Amino acid sequence: MIQKIYKYLEVSPLKYLVFGLVIFAFSASSSSWYYATTSELLIVYSIRSTVQIVVAILIIELLIPFLLNKQKNIAFIFSLAFTLLVFYAVCTVISKYYLEATYPATYVNYLKRFSDTSLLARLVNINEFISKSLYLLYPTFLLLVFKLYNDKQHLLKLNEQKKATELAALKNQLNPHFLFNTLNNLYALALKKSDDTTKVIQKLSNILDYILYRCNDNYVSLDKEIDLIENYLSLEKIRYADRVKISFSKNVTGQEKIAPLLLLTFIENAFKHGVKEEINQASIEINISKKQEQLVFTVKNSKPAGSAVSANKDSIGLKNIKKQLELLYPKAYDLIIENTSNSFSANLKLDII
Repeated sequence: MIQKIYKYLEVSPLKYLVFGLVIFAFSASSSSWYYATTSELLIVYSIRSTVQIVVAILIIELLIPFLLNKQKNIAFIFSLAFTLLVFYAVCTVISKYYLEATYPATYVNYLKRFSDTSLLARLVNINEFISKSLYLLYPTFLLLVFKLYNDKQHLLKLNEQKKATELAALKNQLNPHFLFNTLNNLYALALKKSDDTTKVIQKLSNILDYILYRCNDNYVSLDKEIDLIENYLSLEKIRYADRVKISFSKNVTGQEKIAPLLLLTFIENAFKHGVKEEINQASIEINISKKQEQLVFTVKNSKPAGSAVSANKDSIGLKNIKKQLELLYPKAYDLIIENTSNSFSANLKLDII
């Protein structure tokens, strides 16, 4: 209920009325000792709070959006000065001809500060103008601080929504990319009428179950990702048989948290560029370990003889991984890619979540 009221007041002109009442209550309660009667106190601070809120409305709703925000800085300064002069004059007139006349005992000491108490002398008194202007402006300053805070909160929410949308888009690109490669493996085995086809279907079923239903969070436990990698490696071993030598070592508890599908994309890339076009036996080395508060992942694959260094340009998967790292691990990761004529390696270090 309170949240709904707050959101309504954020965009409603009534926020100025509510804020004016708060200013009135605070100011009146802190100065009650100064005035002889409650009615005098209420009248004085009703006038003051009203003038302060009117000044705030003019500055926040007119001068800032129509002048300052449009880079009309000089016009804004002159308009602000003119506004303060006008309301200083209004306050001086009200004080001299109403408050001081109605409650003379209250203003005896106040009037002693002026050598000349005439209206003109007060209007040209610079010190009094500055003092009154600061008093008139302090609710405006408070409202601007609240506004800046709210704007910052809205921006943070928008950035979070944008981040979530980008991550969802990246995952939607990663999943079909992986599925496409795996179905190609299955298709190749089916053409050969291999006995391994049923094993591949089972492994693929496990992989799809994980991708579709078990990795929808931003972070998952590492043991689930390791199971996924092992299923994927099993599929590739069936597909390539003796054409590839795979080494997979791990030295982790498995309970560490990691963004889903991050590591698999590097491994996919290793098979795509290191095995697919290799005539002789290819090799892939994969290592996952934990060093202090960092997770270290390394994958290195051989490249076919004659491959150019530029041949291993970033695939769609690797480009997406880099974007995902920037979103999920800002300033908390280190990725080093080494691309030579006979090998390609990726070394990834992640701060453990």
